[in-house]
Amino acid sequence: MMRIAAISFYAITGIVSITMGAIYLFSPEFMPYHADAVGRSWQDLRDSEQVLFGALLDVAGAGWIALGAAVIVLAIIPMRRGEMWARLLVPFLLVLFYVPNLLATLSVLVQTPASPPWYGNAFALLATAIGLALDRPWRGENVAQA
Repeated sequence: MMRIAAISFYAITGIVSITMGAIYLFSPEFMPYHADAVGRSWQDLRDSEQVLFGALLDVAGAGWIALGAAVIVLAIIPMRRGEMWARLLVPFLLVLFYVPNLLATLSVLVQTPASPPWYGNAFALLATAIGLALDRPWRGENVAQA
């Protein structure tokens, strides 16, 4: 039962990651907080700056989508089976991705006039911590409970 709850936390984080990735990947311009950070609107950027920011949005979006897809697949197949490697890999991937995202977002918050959505990264890390605490892979159980 606890593994099902952990899988749910991870899968929801994966779904939200894919959603965020799609928003960034398919956005025709940067977000309003990006404009606040650089002090210019998208329309005021030079063409080369729009290309650069657009590429960065695409990379960020693709990263979120790749992470979300990997987490969902790992959570619903090998993790559900109780495979230890997946039970360790899922939270590792989420922490590996969301800690730098949180730090970068907090840096923008502190060093620019922008108000980026830092709390999304914090919630993803909180959900990961809850999932990890519920699953407790350090106990060494490799028996399917889901």
